[in-house]
Amino acid sequence: MPKRVLTGQVVSDKTDKTVVVSVERKVKHPLYGKIIRRSKKYHAHDEANEYKQGETVRIEETAPISKLKTWKVIERVNAHATPERATAEG
Repeated sequence: MPKRVLTGQVVSDKTDKTVVVSVERKVKHPLYGKIIRRSKKYHAHDEANEYKQGETVRIEETAPISKLKTWKVIERVNAHATPERATAEG
């Protein structure tokens, strides 16, 4: 089964080996049809404490690392490139 990969922005890097990543998605309102933004925060594992607040990163789902952490940061997304949308294969 493929692991989920999400792209988001680091909103906190205060804890040791952990960053909080805010992932934003756009959904259509079921009744009114307007496109609205929904966001969710994920705690992601950052072994070397290399990612700082404000950076755009890609995170991947993993086995539980702690009570809140089930994601790990896999790479930094270039700030000048547009974020790629994760596609489900299979």
